[in-house]
Amino acid sequence: MILIGAILSSIFFLIMRIFLQLYKSMNTRFIYIGLLTVMFPLAEISGQTNGEAVETDKKELLIADKDDRRPNVALEMVESMEITLNEAEEDLLFPAEGIYGENWDNHSVAPYRVGMNGLNFPDSFMISFASFTMPVKSDSIKVTSPYGPRRRRMHRGIDLKVQVGDTIYAAFDGRVRICSFERRGYGNYLVIRHTNGIETVYGHLSKSLVKVNAVVRAGEPIALGGNTGRSTGSHLHFETRFLGQAINPADVIDFDAQEPHKDFYTFRNIKINDHYTNSYTATDEQFIYHTVKAGENLSSIATRYKTTVGELRKLNGLTASTQIRVGLPLKCRLKKNTSDTPPTPNGETVVDKVVTAEHVTVQSAPTDTSSPVYYRIKEGDNLASVASKHGMTVEKLCRLNNISSTTILKSGATLRCM
Repeated sequence: MILIGAILSSIFFLIMRIFLQLYKSMNTRFIYIGLLTVMFPLAEISGQTNGEAVETDKKELLIADKDDRRPNVALEMVESMEITLNEAEEDLLFPAEGIYGENWDNHSVAPYRVGMNGLNFPDSFMISFASFTMPVKSDSIKVTSPYGPRRRRMHRGIDLKVQVGDTIYAAFDGRVRICSFERRGYGNYLVIRHTNGIETVYGHLSKSLVKVNAVVRAGEPIALGGNTGRSTGSHLHFETRFLGQAINPADVIDFDAQEPHKDFYTFRNIKINDHYTNSYTATDEQFIYHTVKAGENLSSIATRYKTTVGELRKLNGLTASTQIRVGLPLKCRLKKNTSDTPPTPNGETVVDKVVTAEHVTVQSAPTDTSSPVYYRIKEGDNLASVASKHGMTVEKLCRLNNISSTTILKSGATLRCM
């Protein structure tokens, strides 16, 4: 054992000195530090106590750093990379845990209900679409069926033309929540929960290339296009959802340009008759879809949304004799309760991009023609810490970004701070 230890020790110090020369001549500090990280445990295993030689090499490394006026840059870089990697891995394994909690259902597309363990319907939530990747690759994207009412049913996604066998790609980084088959609906389909809080649905597939609970990256092949389930021709049924609620993909994504309209959107929980509905909007006036429930009529629905029966009929092409049935999607004009809205600075444009949805609407962050200052949110930041860094109050920060004081900040999102 003593002989083996001596051999290992000799090899250790020989390799370390070789890399020290590389370090001095080629400025490859990260190689040398990586070697130290791996080789120090080897020295301990060998049972050797050549501490003086190790200390000599460490001193030479520090002297070289001092001479170069960049002490411990490589070590700091490695540590920073390790921290970033760990955070990214955790985000992928537990995507958007801050709002979805421990709810990881492998069967239902929209299982979320108030009171579920750890589920959070926030007052407002900022979502980044900056990393979006088109789910299909083509020089020209053809939308074969839009989002909205269709044959007295609600079509909660958008249909994109593909051929059987065409590759389908993940829209964002995330983790596969559902990989299943539905004969009278989606056919073969996938649901992926993404790190930004959005969930995407991919329907009518001929084959899935990933399994449930698999981690996927934006742009990674996940399936092949098909014509399974309730489908009259090969296409991809693509949905974007937030907390189970469908939004119109075309309102956040420009399918002609094959990119999102904006990098960031703010979802805001609205109130109707002083009660949170867990529906989201950010505009003074907005259209949403209401699904008729048992016992409801046009009068009760008009009262709920503070509108008139006549306006409901006009918006939905109904006549005085039309009988509404349970399950019918009705388009309603929602008037925002201005008492819940923080004041906006004079001259600032509030509505930049509006997104309609089935009980979900989205608006991009406000813009200004002056020279604003933006701050990219880091892990551990909150409204108070960001406001303090920029010498302002939380109230002012909220006004500048048209958000509430309870908004959950997402790492990587951008806040305007001046």
